[in-house]
Parts: sequence; structure tokens; C-alpha cells
Amino acid sequence: MKILIKGAGDLATGIASRLYGAGHQILMTEIAEPLTVRRTVALSRAVYEGCAEVEEMRAFRADSQEEAGEVLSRGDIPVIVDPEARCRRWFEPDVIVDAILAKKNLGTEITDAPFVIGVGPGFTAGNDCHCVVETKRGHTLGNVIWQGSAIPNTGVPGNVGGYTIERLIRASAAGKIEPRVKIGDFVEAGQVVAVTGGEPVYAQMSGIVRGMLQEGSAVTENLKIGDIDARAEISHCYTISDKARAIGGGVLEAVDRFALMQGRYAIVILAAGAGTRFGGDKLRALVREKPLYEHMLEKAEAFSSFPSFIVTGDRQIAEAAEKRGITAVQNREPERGIALSLRLGLQAVQRAFADAGREDRLRGILFSVCDQPGIETATMQRIFNTAALHPGSIICAGRSGKTGNPVLWDRRYFPGLAELTGDVGGRQIMDSHREQIRIVEAEAEELIDVDRREDLRSL
Repeated sequence: MKILIKGAGDLATGIASRLYGAGHQILMTEIAEPLTVRRTVALSRAVYEGCAEVEEMRAFRADSQEEAGEVLSRGDIPVIVDPEARCRRWFEPDVIVDAILAKKNLGTEITDAPFVIGVGPGFTAGNDCHCVVETKRGHTLGNVIWQGSAIPNTGVPGNVGGYTIERLIRASAAGKIEPRVKIGDFVEAGQVVAVTGGEPVYAQMSGIVRGMLQEGSAVTENLKIGDIDARAEISHCYTISDKARAIGGGVLEAVDRFALMQGRYAIVILAAGAGTRFGGDKLRALVREKPLYEHMLEKAEAFSSFPSFIVTGDRQIAEAAEKRGITAVQNREPERGIALSLRLGLQAVQRAFADAGREDRLRGILFSVCDQPGIETATMQRIFNTAALHPGSIICAGRSGKTGNPVLWDRRYFPGLAELTGDVGGRQIMDSHREQIRIVEAEAEELIDVDRREDLRSL
């Protein structure tokens, strides 16, 4: 896969190491003046040195698409000064990993790539990324979070060698940094280790200098400019840390999960109902200041690795879907019931995969109703995750043992779906295959579908 990593600091480099070792093609972006403390184990060093080598990886600064392509062709890693990651437009990555570690999201969106991973605090799975990887030291370090966020930043660094805050070296004043020691030097508590803005910076503990910003970097008062390791193991200064490897392992796990799904599923939105019980055109009813149908279109847009379709007889809805890259399938006879929409959607997906010569790759289809605005993108992602791990199953959102929508049907059930008639949907198939149903737990609010006008008050 082609993977774009935003950031090239020491933790991002640990991520790159895991992905590079697994055979993925890596491109990294950085700011013009990286403030990387552990720069001896960071590929960001290539920005100001031209090249950087960390363990088995070599990175080179690239100032154009052509230069990046040349570096990639050699099996190395290009590092581009591109804070906004505009290079994604020509690199067209399968995966984007935001490893800037700013403790907040600086602009990454879930639609930036087919699969987007947020690293650390500031991201929410299902909102601005497909999953989050935990960065806080402790029991959950490196965990892949498919719903929710990482542990918030506490401002207190993790315990290393029995020390937390004391191990940090912070600027005493704003200005340029003048290091007085080198990475790998042993220092004593109270020793001057740097000068910033003309003011001395003292070590708060004894140990080995594991990181220090490069000379001449512009810093602000109290900025972290270095760190000390009480373990005093010099090899730690020049090898990727246990923390970076754990985070990298989490990212690799997420990428591997995506690889199981990529290009193997499709989404079909059912939007051809007449809205009889609602007493009018319910799909245009406003929910949270936008038409009801827009909610599901937005969610489908987050899954660009899966072709999406919408079955509808409404031209306006069809046009809105097409603008988002969702293929509209016309249902001219909605009065024949939901079974016709299911069949039309199924046929459209099968035809699209066949036309692309990928019919054998299709493993399942997620059918979603258009009048369920509360369903979370994260819940849909967990349905795909479950399907990838449990082939042959029927996966649906639900709660406390009760099934709901959306439902992902494995390809083994396509013949049965193709024979449905009337307005009963796939319920009869589910009733015949209870042992194959797996429920992905969802919040009660997610499962509300709008049948009547009073249902709008529940949203």
C-alpha cells in the first residue's frame, strides 16, 4: 500500500519502521523547521541534513513530486516539507497516518484518504479518522481505538526510569537554542545543558541526554528542547524507543485490518420509500439543519475504499449523491416494496464489480436505510471490521440482542436477496440464519429510524 505519514518525528519514525518493514511504500511530510527532540532516531532530520538513516530505513528530502518518485523507486523514504500534506493529491495514498502529535487535529479529515488513522489525542474515530492509536504509556499503549478517542493529554510525561517531569529539558527563555551538551552525553542534576534566549537551562536530574533540539532552532519559553534518561543506556539514544514501536505496531494492525476490507465491500443506501406513514416527503425533512437524506450520504462518503450506491426515484437526491461520488440507481416502482430496492442495489454492485473485472473480490454489501440519521460512522466501520474477521456472517447494528440497521450481507446470501419480493426486506433470511448473525452494539439513538413525524423529536 501507499501510506502517507504526516510528521517525521521519533514516534512517526517508529510508525514508519513498522510499515516499511511490512513492505509498504512510505512518504512523510514535515514542517520547514522540525522541532524534534529525539532527532537521532527521527527521519525529520532529512529536512535540514538532506538525508537521515534510522536503523534499516533511509530517508531523503524531496522538494518535488519527481524527486519523491525517484526516492521511492530506490526503496527509500522521501520527506517533503508540506505542512498541509497537499502532496496527497498526486501521491494518492491508500492510507494517511496523522502522526504530527500536536495533541489536537490540525486539519486531517476522514475523507482525505480511503483509510485515515489519527495518532494520539485530538482525534475521534468515526469523526475525523477511521481509527485512533493510543500514545499514552501504560496498559493501553498502542491500542487501536475504533470508537472514541485516545486518553487526553495530561501534560505529565510517561514514567521512564522512575522519572516523569524531571526528565524533560525545557527552554528557560524564548530565542535561539545553544546546546552545551550532545545527545549521548552523561549529565548531572544542576548542570547547564543549554542556553536559550541567553538564559541557562539546567538539568533537573542525572542521566544520559537522549534528545536535544538542533543548534539554532527558534524556541519559545518552556518549550521542551531535550530529555534525559536515567537508565543511562547509550544505545537508547540511537534506536527507536519501545513506545514508538508499540505505537507503530498499533498502526500496522489497523493497516492490516484495512487490507482485509479494501475493495471487497460495497455500500447500498435505500432511499426509495414513499414515506406514507410520515405523511409526506420525509427524506427532505430537516434534521440538525440539513435534509434527512444528507446524513447518510455524508457517512458513505467516509468510506471511499468501498463503492457506494443509492437506490432512489428522487432526482434531487440522486444528483446530491452523484456529487459525492455515490452512484445513483433508479427505482421507478417504489410501491413494490423494499425488496425491489434491495435487488436493484445488489444488481448494481455486482455489475460494477464485474465490469471492473473484480467480481471475485466482492465479499459483502452493507445495506443502509436513508432515514436513520443517528447511525455513527464508527459503528459502520465496526460492522466492516467484524465482517472482515467473520466471513459468511450477517453483521448488523443492534442493541441488547436486538438486530437493527444497517446490515452487511456476506456474498453467500446474495442469491436469497435476489429472490426477495414485497416489503419485508431481508428479515426472512435473517430468521433462517440466526446462528450466522453477529450484532455490533450501537447506542439506542443510532438505531432510531424516522417513520413518523413524531420520530423527529427523538433525534
